[in-house]
Amino acid sequence: MKTNQEELKRKIGVWGLSANIVNIIVGAGIFVLPAIIAEITGAAGILVYLFCGFLIALVMLCFAEAGSKVTRSGGGYAYVETAFGPFPGFLAAVFLILGSTFSDAAVANALVELLSLAFPIFKTTYGRLAFLILIFGGLASLNVLGVKQGIGLVKINTVAKLTPILLLILFGWKDVSLANLSWEATPTLEQFGTASLILFFAFQGGDTGLIVGGEIKNPQKTVPKAIFIGISFVLVLYILIQSVAQGILGSELPMYKEAPLAQAANVIFGPIGYTVLILGAGISMFGMLSGEILNLPRVIFGLASDRVIPLEKLAIVHPRFKTPHLAIMLYAGIGFFTASVGGFKQLAVIASASMLLVYFGVSLAVVKLRKMKKTATGEFKLPFGYTIPILSAGIILFFLSNLGGYEKSGLLVFIGILTLIYFILQYVRRQKGR
Repeated sequence: MKTNQEELKRKIGVWGLSANIVNIIVGAGIFVLPAIIAEITGAAGILVYLFCGFLIALVMLCFAEAGSKVTRSGGGYAYVETAFGPFPGFLAAVFLILGSTFSDAAVANALVELLSLAFPIFKTTYGRLAFLILIFGGLASLNVLGVKQGIGLVKINTVAKLTPILLLILFGWKDVSLANLSWEATPTLEQFGTASLILFFAFQGGDTGLIVGGEIKNPQKTVPKAIFIGISFVLVLYILIQSVAQGILGSELPMYKEAPLAQAANVIFGPIGYTVLILGAGISMFGMLSGEILNLPRVIFGLASDRVIPLEKLAIVHPRFKTPHLAIMLYAGIGFFTASVGGFKQLAVIASASMLLVYFGVSLAVVKLRKMKKTATGEFKLPFGYTIPILSAGIILFFLSNLGGYEKSGLLVFIGILTLIYFILQYVRRQKGR
């Protein structure tokens, strides 16, 4: 008898998987981050891009091996739970959801700031909150009505975000000044770490592209090739974006935090270029939010269904629309709340830190899973022994060490609270089971 996994058709090749990875990684953050990176490191920001690209490649290789051994749904939290047990799995699940909601909140703030360039009313507190209610409430309502309505919005995202960026790179070199690309100084280790932690926001999410593992042809060869091609393309694309923006705007780049690429397009193409980039960035940000609010509530729904989180009502399906409506509304509500109390930069750091904790767990899970399970046909195994997962975990610790004192304290307190909640719930369950 065939299992569900065996019934899947392996039709995805190297280029298909590479495209999937690129589509997921290249999101809304790259429209905003060049100015922030330039503010911290100047023209030497290219080094930060190389470092982040190296880390995400290591992380995705770890996901590829863990995913070939743990075939049930859940992604990172499933790998951590299988390797280390329910409590670490619970922490990974919470940080996975929080990382996504903080990411959405950061992008929503970037979208508000972008719109405020054309409509100053969004710079006011009430205008900003009204827009956030509209965006999160509207997308939640749309996705409650049905998955077809939600996924229809996602389809336009890839073309909308890549076309203006590629045009900017293609025509922008004629206006680049090489003097603007020269390094005035090498960034300090502190500056490098701070910039890396923020920039990682633009690289995260590629692991989602490997979820289709059961449909990949010859995964032992296809997965590493696709990761190399996909990450290389993203890295080159990001470096070219940063170089064009830096080369055109120079020391003025950090002044345009709301829309640095649009300002570069204004120099290249005039007002039309500025408008096109603004629209492209806005559509990309909106598309990213629509995709997240379509997909991530299903993670909450799955966690509740599997009783990883003790909120069984979140596993309820709407009797008419057949969607996880309570999970959708909860996810959108958390996103709205975090967006309303924070700005893009702060939320991007928290989102990166949350996802890095999940990635750290997955890196260590690769080591543990190798000791727990014998390699079987079809499983993907990383070369060079334990070098890749250990190196990945070490670099992640470096990233996390660059959190501010307030952020580190908050993270430790939050983990403490989650620990208390988990063991209280375990105690209540044991009492009910008597």
